[in-house]
Amino acid sequence: MKLIKRLFEKRAADAYDTYWNRFTAAQDVAGVAVNPKSAEGISAVYAAVAAISESVASLPLDIYRRTEDGREKARTHPLFKLLHSEPNEQQTALEFREMLQRHVLLRGNAYAEIKWNAAGRIDSLKALHPDSVNVLITLDDKLVYEVTDRHGKRRRLLASEVLHLRYHSDDGLMGRTPIEVCRDTVGLALAERTHGERMFAQGTKLSGVIQTQPTTTKEQAAQIRDSWAAGQSGVSNHGKTAVLPAGAEFKTVSMTLEDAEWIEARRMSVEEVARLFRVPPVLIGDLREANYSNAVELGRYFVTHTLRRHLVMWEQAINRALINDPATFYAEHNVEGLLRGDSLKRAQFYGRSISDGWMRRSEVRRLENLPSIEGIDDEEAKAPTT
Repeated sequence: MKLIKRLFEKRAADAYDTYWNRFTAAQDVAGVAVNPKSAEGISAVYAAVAAISESVASLPLDIYRRTEDGREKARTHPLFKLLHSEPNEQQTALEFREMLQRHVLLRGNAYAEIKWNAAGRIDSLKALHPDSVNVLITLDDKLVYEVTDRHGKRRRLLASEVLHLRYHSDDGLMGRTPIEVCRDTVGLALAERTHGERMFAQGTKLSGVIQTQPTTTKEQAAQIRDSWAAGQSGVSNHGKTAVLPAGAEFKTVSMTLEDAEWIEARRMSVEEVARLFRVPPVLIGDLREANYSNAVELGRYFVTHTLRRHLVMWEQAINRALINDPATFYAEHNVEGLLRGDSLKRAQFYGRSISDGWMRRSEVRRLENLPSIEGIDDEEAKAPTT
């Protein structure tokens, strides 16, 4: 306790300004304020974040014990229940992991408070919103997490009391989100959406001119303009019949939305967002390149190039912060559920590798997260029958 007291008595400085300040410090080149809330309002961003966070959260995450002949699930390990079913009294494991993964993608950092008991075991994991966490660094380069609760009360947690997930860190202390790094790309998508909203609010009609007789006065012209705007602008007036004074004529002087390539720009924004989060466009609703033949490969790409980085981030953070004996126990996801569409090819591959002699049955079972079977590699062993 004296050591903890001395640590908190030391002067601490911000490791960084809070992520919120970094987001709101500047606007993008389009003049649009970009922050996690506004960015998530873009359907492509929401879909990309949902695709990753829901997939990560729904994958089985188990604790394994290393054994002489491989490994086995450590179902009695205290972390098994926390990561597999219920990390705290308010959330299920899926809700907890999905929330933290969303924080990683939208804010670059995710935090969870680790509640240790007197026996040195973890009782619960409580998610902390990044808005409420300020990361400090002491004079001896130790991290301290200052947490502000909903009542405005502040408290400090040691690094051993916080599970910290980072995304694309430049210094190993704080993560950065694609939204922050590529603010201009997200801002352009926001500007395009705002442009479309304004066009539709005016009845999807672009501006034009009303040509009147040369004898029309300024006052009469203003009345005609105001009357036209009141009767024709807005979605509620769409389809109404326009009436102009005698001799007046309406002429459109602008291009249509299609001619201005607005729709194409919106499509490009979807592709840009998919590129930022490394998500196949088909997973966020862009089906132009999707077909039955490439569905399996797109799924494999998603697992290998999108999810793998996040899954390893979770596993290594858990092994480092939550497991007391990493030489014996470790956490690992099972991605089999996302690759089931390719099970036939894997079965053919395993069968060929076993028959050619460069893989053993026990190795196949280990790769498939199946329990070991004694004697399965004996020459006389036969595959189990049902």
